Amino acid sequence: MRIAIAGISHEALNTSPLPTTLEHFQVWRGDEILKGEGQFAPYAAGAAATGLAGPKYASISQMMNDLEAEPVPILCANGLAPSGTVDLNSYLQLRDEIIDGIQQAGQLDGICLVLHGALLVEHIWSGETDLVRSIRAAVGNDILISARFDLHGNLTEEFANKTDIWTVYRTAPHRDAPQTLERAMTLLAHCIRGGHRPRPVFVRVPMLLPGERATTDVEPMKSLLELAIEIGRQPGILTAEILVGFGWADAPHSASSVVVIAEDEPHLPHARRQAKRLAQALWDQRHNFTFDQEVAASADEAIDLALAAEESCVFIADSGDNPTAGTPGDVPHFLSRLLAKDVPDAIVAGIPDSAAAHACFEAGVGAEVTLSLCGKLDTGHGAPVEVTGKVEHLYHADPDAKDVSIATVQVGGVRVLVTDRRTYFSTLNDFRKAGVEPLDHKIVVVKLGYLMPELRDAAPREILALTPGYSDMDFTRLPYRYVTRPILPLDEDFAWSPVITNVAGYGG
Repeated sequence: MRIAIAGISHEALNTSPLPTTLEHFQVWRGDEILKGEGQFAPYAAGAAATGLAGPKYASISQMMNDLEAEPVPILCANGLAPSGTVDLNSYLQLRDEIIDGIQQAGQLDGICLVLHGALLVEHIWSGETDLVRSIRAAVGNDILISARFDLHGNLTEEFANKTDIWTVYRTAPHRDAPQTLERAMTLLAHCIRGGHRPRPVFVRVPMLLPGERATTDVEPMKSLLELAIEIGRQPGILTAEILVGFGWADAPHSASSVVVIAEDEPHLPHARRQAKRLAQALWDQRHNFTFDQEVAASADEAIDLALAAEESCVFIADSGDNPTAGTPGDVPHFLSRLLAKDVPDAIVAGIPDSAAAHACFEAGVGAEVTLSLCGKLDTGHGAPVEVTGKVEHLYHADPDAKDVSIATVQVGGVRVLVTDRRTYFSTLNDFRKAGVEPLDHKIVVVKLGYLMPELRDAAPREILALTPGYSDMDFTRLPYRYVTRPILPLDEDFAWSPVITNVAGYGG
C-alpha cells in the first residue's frame, strides 16, 4: 500500500494588506516530511494538562511503518504565520510541484493531504478546493484522498465532492495536530485495505465565529464535539467532524460546517441523518458561543485590571491585532496606552519592524535609540509611535532557519520586543530568546486571541482585551463584502434548517 503525502497549509485573512508569497512558507520535501518535526511537533505542549493523550507516533515514518504502508512524501508547505491572501504565482508553484510529484510517484493507493482549511489564493478563492480539483484531474476518481484540517477552516461543496475522508482538530487552543493527522492516515489505510468507498455528507451552517468564542474545553463546543465523536463511533460511520470556520475571512464559502463520512454507499442514508442531526445541534447553540476567559472591553480596562490584580503576572491578549488570525501585527494602540498610562512593568510581544530592529542591532546592547514603531504594515489602525529607549537584549536568528531576530528595547517601564519580521509569541522560549522571563513581569501583552497552550497553562491570569484591528472580535464592525448572506452575526432574524449541500460521491 503506497500513500502519497502532500499539502499546503495556510490561514489567509483576505482583508489584510499584506500578501503571502513563497518566502512566507516553510517547505519540506521528501524525507524532511517523514522526520515528523513539521507535522507532529506543533501544539504538543500542555496536552497532558487537559487530559489529551499524547501522539502515538513520533514521526510520520513511524506511523507509516505501523500501518504497514509505504509513504511517498511529495511536498508539504506550511505558512510561517497566518497572513493575507496567497499570491497566485506562489501558490501555483507549490501546487504544480505537488501535482508533478504525484504524477511521477508511480502506482499509488491513496493520498493524504496536510491542509489548514482557510487557504485563500489570489483569483482562486479556496486553495484547498483548487488543490484537490487539480489532484483529481491528475489521478482520476479511483484513488482515495484523505485530508487533515485545522478546526478553523472554511470548506466548499466541491471540496467535499472530490475528497473521501477528512479529519479536524478537536482542540482550541490547538493541541491535537499530530493526533488529527494520525486519524486521517489511519482511516485512509483502513478504507484502502477494506476496499471501502467513503461517502462524505457535508452541511454548511450559516455562522461566522471567532475561534475565541468556540474553545473546546467549555460549552457549547465541549458537548458538540462529544456528539461528533459519538456519531463517529456508530456502525458504518468513519468519522464526524465540526469546523468552527475562520470567521475573519471575507469569502463566499466562509461559515461553520459539519461532515459525517459514511464508510460505504449503503451507510450513506444513515450518514445523511446524522449530519443533519449534528448540524442542527450546532445551529441550536448559535447564541451560546462565548469567551472562556476574562474579557476587558478595552486596552485601558485590561491594563487597569492587571495593575490591580493580586497575581504577580497577568497576560493580556491584544485580540484585535492578532497575527495568528492573519493581521499585520503592528497596530500601535496597546503600546500607546501602556506608555500613556506610564505602566511601570510590562512586556509587549511583539512589534514587527525590520527597520527598527536593524537600528537596534546597529546600535548594540546598552545603546539609547529613538525609534518609530508600529503603523507601517497596518496603516489603517493608527500611525507610528516615536519612542526613545535602551537596547536591553539582542537575539540573532540563525540565517538558515525560519526564525526571527528580536531586539528588546526598554522604554520607561515597558519592554518592547521588536522583531525583524512578522511573528507571534506562543511559547515561553519565544520570550526567553528576547532575554525576558515573562512570568517575572506584572503585565505581558501578547498579540494573540486566546493564549497558545503553553502560555495558557503558565499564565497566572489571562485577560482578552477587545481592541481595534483586522481581527476585531465584533464581526458586525468589519466590512464584509463577499460572505453568503444571511449569516450570523451579520444577520439575526432568519430561519434555517440543515441542508446537505454536496452530492456525496463523484464516481464509481
